[in-house]
Amino acid sequence: MLDPRNISIKDYSYDLPDERIAKYPVKKRDESKLLVYRHGEISDDHFYNLPDYLPSGALIVFNNTRVIRARLHFLKSTGALIEIFCLEPEEPRDYEQMFQTVGSCSWSVLVGNRKKWKSGPLVRQLTVGGRATELRAEMVSDEPGMTIVRFSWDGGATFAEVLESAGELPIPPYLNRKTEESDLSTYQTVYSKVKGSVAAPTAGLHFTERELSALDAKGVERDEITLHVGAGTFKPVKSATMAGHMMHSEFISVKRASIEKLIAHDCHCIAVGTTSVRTLESLYYIGVLLESHPDADDSQIAVSQWLPYDYAEQEKHPITVRHALENILAYLDRNGLHTLTTTTRIIIAPGYQYKVVRALITNFHQPQSTLLLLVSALVGDDWRRIYSHALASDYRFLSYGDSSLLIP
Repeated sequence: MLDPRNISIKDYSYDLPDERIAKYPVKKRDESKLLVYRHGEISDDHFYNLPDYLPSGALIVFNNTRVIRARLHFLKSTGALIEIFCLEPEEPRDYEQMFQTVGSCSWSVLVGNRKKWKSGPLVRQLTVGGRATELRAEMVSDEPGMTIVRFSWDGGATFAEVLESAGELPIPPYLNRKTEESDLSTYQTVYSKVKGSVAAPTAGLHFTERELSALDAKGVERDEITLHVGAGTFKPVKSATMAGHMMHSEFISVKRASIEKLIAHDCHCIAVGTTSVRTLESLYYIGVLLESHPDADDSQIAVSQWLPYDYAEQEKHPITVRHALENILAYLDRNGLHTLTTTTRIIIAPGYQYKVVRALITNFHQPQSTLLLLVSALVGDDWRRIYSHALASDYRFLSYGDSSLLIP
């Protein structure tokens, strides 16, 4: 396996004019364009014809995360506007518990206009469920790369209700516009369920109920996993080589039934989006960790950034994907669990050998991004042909842009 730590991100660049970045989605989700790459051949279609390209009996896996209204704004008495961008729960750490919390909670956050918030709490008056509520934010700690803020409020509302009332849905910064009312629906997948993401798994934005029904009619089996997308998905690579880039940690949740379904499908599937890829490929390495540490807890089976490549360097004898997935089932049984939860920092880049994913549905990604590296790991240098074709054929790029089906 090639070591991606030596990759220069400048080798994964292309010219993306601003006018090719889709600022808004098409009116009907599944009428976006679809670039089809199959075994080296490129063709053009529309997304509503996706089922025609998928074989009956295949397994397609979606990320069912739901974007939260993660941006909170506070106006100081001085007139300074402070933005608090909630990244991930700190106390309680469990997402489901967090959104049901009443009274107070703590989050790891990003703070906009930080220099104007030197001390003391921030206070905002709002109405939640028809009741007047005071929301307070206090800085608990402010270490490099990690700011913790404690929120407290009265009135008996849950934190989910507070965010629904006071928060703003975070759309990608490269759209260069404010969140609009339409984004509240268009920046969510139709199958989103589990609250926690601060960015949408955008490959799924093209699906409609009509499209999902068409997959069912074709005999394509559907399943869902959860990865809560963090703000790090937009983090640019600033280091000369990938060795200097720190991948963000993201929460993943996979039900026992999903792992059993993967095994039943010969441990192979079609992934909807790069977030599904990161979750599915992480499963293999979780199983690898459990091979030597069967009594590990959820923090000890977290997948580190370079684990796949370190594993290859050490020339450890690999286990099969089936064996890895069976290790996870045994882990769940030992601990009386129905769902696997942990975190992943996995980076998938040229040199990576895919274990679970055999085809990918994804949008067109930014130049010099880790997502473009993931695509290149799947299709090799053909990513250049794919992106050149998309640019020459008026495809729309990034989160609200068109889609591609990549079958290497």
